[in-house]
Amino acid sequence: MRLRDVTPDDVDAYVRMRCDPIMMADLGGPLPAEGMRDKVRRDARDAAADRAWIKMIVPDPATQDEVAGQVTIWSHDSGEGPFSEIGWMVLPRFQGRGLAKRAARALLERARDEDRWGVVHAFPAAGNGASNGICRSLGFRFVSEQSVSFADRVLRSNHWVLDPRTGLPPAGA
Repeated sequence: MRLRDVTPDDVDAYVRMRCDPIMMADLGGPLPAEGMRDKVRRDARDAAADRAWIKMIVPDPATQDEVAGQVTIWSHDSGEGPFSEIGWMVLPRFQGRGLAKRAARALLERARDEDRWGVVHAFPAAGNGASNGICRSLGFRFVSEQSVSFADRVLRSNHWVLDPRTGLPPAGA
């Protein structure tokens, strides 16, 4: 597995992830394809400027064009000040291989090693057992179930918190 920055050429991968009813079932349903080109362009700009770590998951480094999903750490304002959040998506045909967990761990290790992003929050859907399991296995601490806004939708999510500098378990644990 390899992680690379999102580029403007990743529109097809975004459409496959964000406009698919199965992929978006826990996130309020598919997003419209019309907005994906602009979303990818903005994300590529943020990644290139190092405002966010928006990484495409390449399952086989020998096949650079095949993308399995995405993992991202970014900072935003919660209304109580800025905080960092991590999220991931893996296309159905690549699920069950541990790619999301390995990709999230890689970004959290980088955050720890660069002492960047501070405490990291995750908000997987309350019913998404796989993503909640990833949070648990990476050392996140469960805070509460709560409503969160995503793409102008309100979702029931589990709120998890991790300080990568002190809470990330050793690799393989």
